[in-house]
Amino acid sequence: MSSSVEEEKKDLSRKEITRRTKPITCYAVEKLPPKLGGEELYTSLRTAVSDGRATLLNKLEIPPRDAKSWKVKSGQLWRIVCTHGPQVADMNCWNMHNPQERFYSSKTRQIHATHLTTGDRLWSNMPYLRPLATITEDTIAYGFDEDGAGVHDVIGSRCDPYTHRLLTNEDYNNCCHSNLTRTAMKDDGLCEMDVHDVLNVFMCTGFTRDTNQYFTKPSPVEVGDYIEFLAETDLLVSASTCPQGDVSLACGGGGEPVVYPLGVEIYKLEDGYLERSGWSPSVVSKYAGNHGL
Repeated sequence: MSSSVEEEKKDLSRKEITRRTKPITCYAVEKLPPKLGGEELYTSLRTAVSDGRATLLNKLEIPPRDAKSWKVKSGQLWRIVCTHGPQVADMNCWNMHNPQERFYSSKTRQIHATHLTTGDRLWSNMPYLRPLATITEDTIAYGFDEDGAGVHDVIGSRCDPYTHRLLTNEDYNNCCHSNLTRTAMKDDGLCEMDVHDVLNVFMCTGFTRDTNQYFTKPSPVEVGDYIEFLAETDLLVSASTCPQGDVSLACGGGGEPVVYPLGVEIYKLEDGYLERSGWSPSVVSKYAGNHGL
């Protein structure tokens, strides 16, 4: 930096320096560990099912205003599919063998973006911090519109009975947090504290330009659209069909949203498909320090 620029900065307040500084991307994504097997492998996965290189293992339906969980072994694919009409889902993800390791939406957002799409990875919480899954296909591929809205966000948490009570002074149990909690407790031997911030599948959201408030738009998802993931380790996955439907109505704002079921499909890739390219399951962080203690 030239001395003249340095001198100029000395005369500026911190607020003026901040306003004049261009945004600084916090994480250099290009320095992340590469995907095992390489980008060419992940590109090929986008059509593995249609190319006949993957076999359907299981198919289930998430009923309206409810949740379902399923297991996916490392190296398998799963899809959440729009089967009946525009509907969003709130998805949780845990290590199948250790539910203390789970999807970490905040770090995923910091590493990738506010909204995820093909090629982005779902990272786990510390001290594990590794890819749990990678998005291999996103048929919506919405990008960002003129309002700054995108699809598949990792900025919202999930609709919940506690916020609903604050806004309406009423109890309501068919929200995504309650749906996920019931399923976790009833089917998976987990508890409410295991339910965590979500990937908002198919949900179209952003922040208003004037007040910077979280907003939603009707989901652009159409029947036949899906988002597909590769399990980078053995996973337990759970998703709730949001009682807000396509989220074209504000939470707790009155009205009765139209709600549809969603489909889930789990696929096994042909033997050796991944391994031939050098793929292997992800491993936990190798950080070996004691945090300076």
